[in-house]
Amino acid sequence: MSMIAQTPEPPYYAVIFSSVRTGINEGYADMANKMVQLAAEQPGFLGMESARDGLGITVSYWDSLEAIKNWKNNLAHLEAQKLGHEKWYSHFKTRICKVERDYGI
Repeated sequence: MSMIAQTPEPPYYAVIFSSVRTGINEGYADMANKMVQLAAEQPGFLGMESARDGLGITVSYWDSLEAIKNWKNNLAHLEAQKLGHEKWYSHFKTRICKVERDYGI
């Protein structure tokens, strides 16, 4: 994913997922692609940006805290979270922020 997400005027919310991989790759790429597609179908989803170079950072944007909660509790996403905890991530941190301002060119 190489594009900057086109988000609406603030306020909106950002979920920042920072991660360090274990080195186990079996099934990871397929699940990651599935989660990107599934997230995009969720009510309240506004966009996503992701980068990995040792440390992975994925930021997803949402219109409400309720939309974030619904995504966290999505059954397919729960399965991906479980596999991430068990196999794919040695460390991770999730942060939820309210975006008050944004600007750019």
